[in-house]
Amino acid sequence: MSSGILVVAIVIVVVLVGAALLVPPYLRRKRLRDRFGPEYDRAVEQTEDRRAAERELAQRERRHNSLDLRELTPERKKEFAADWARVQERFVDEPADAVGEADRLVTTVMAERGYPTEGFDQQVADLSVEHASTLGHYRDAHGIAVQHANGKASTEDLRNALVHYRALFLDLTNGHTTHKKDTVS
Repeated sequence: MSSGILVVAIVIVVVLVGAALLVPPYLRRKRLRDRFGPEYDRAVEQTEDRRAAERELAQRERRHNSLDLRELTPERKKEFAADWARVQERFVDEPADAVGEADRLVTTVMAERGYPTEGFDQQVADLSVEHASTLGHYRDAHGIAVQHANGKASTEDLRNALVHYRALFLDLTNGHTTHKKDTVS
């Protein structure tokens, strides 16, 4: 074999090995970005370590896949929609109470869909897998509720909280949930 052919063969092997090492992490990153959307960027920004953020997001997927999630029946959707309408009506006379009720209603819907409700941070992590697009709303609503508990939220802030809760409420009651058996990777 000539030295020119040997050099070309070595270059080809090096390129193939390099591609084999670089392509899987790229594909995993792309899949996670597609799945989590803005939540991917938030996780990377918070950890300042892309690999650690990706491990965290993959862990969220594994936990999510172990949940027994279910769709709401059309009847329950109607009942929840009526409950939400009452929350909005209550806002006129009792804005703070309405925001608290909105939070409880969202938590109730989450529980009925099969999401654990053991704390805000865990709720966000569990929701991030399929409801990442509305997590910013949920975080904002929660932040305003905390401000209100500290006496620092205006009526306009409470109105904004209700709007934010509504975004997640609508996503949970009208959104599609893939069950672990239906998930295609």
